[in-house]
Amino acid sequence: MTDARLSSPAALRNRDPILDVLKSVLPDSGTVLEIASGSGEHIVHFAAALPGLTWQPSDPSDTARASIAAWLTAEQPANILPPLDVDASANDWPVAAADAVLAINMVHISPWAATLGLLAGASRLLPAGGPLFLYGPYRRGAEPMAASNIAFDADLKARNPEWGIRDLAVVAAAADTLGLSLDRVVEMPANNLSVVFVRR
Repeated sequence: MTDARLSSPAALRNRDPILDVLKSVLPDSGTVLEIASGSGEHIVHFAAALPGLTWQPSDPSDTARASIAAWLTAEQPANILPPLDVDASANDWPVAAADAVLAINMVHISPWAATLGLLAGASRLLPAGGPLFLYGPYRRGAEPMAASNIAFDADLKARNPEWGIRDLAVVAAAADTLGLSLDRVVEMPANNLSVVFVRR
């Protein structure tokens, strides 16, 4: 591609398994806010499969937002809004409300403050019963991590000491203090999890 579109092999691999879970989690209509949309490939795929929803991509990276905009220009989806500059850790987001919030492969590739901000933002925006969907690798207490996740965690921390695979119980406890209840955990390919919280 000669334009600003980025492409992620991981996004192409995991988009259909994620979509299968989203079909059972998302409402039939309303606005879905994606935090840390990255290349934009996920949201384009999800929006095509779930046309009854309005999709709002976002990313704090100029490069990512340019990629998302380029994907929108190329694909011309009718139900995806222009990307927003949203820093998950900020106290205020340029979004008034959302019926669902997604964050795919964000929690481990960002400081803990970003996860806390994500949870707080979802709590502010979601209606009662609205879902927050997270995807990625997680620690599960004393349960040993897969070798691939141990290596991935070490690589993340070498790149940035504030990054790393989080303990799901710690994330769930933080969510609970903000009115988000853990609804379900779905085992996914490549030692990842889909984690769904619901606004009380």
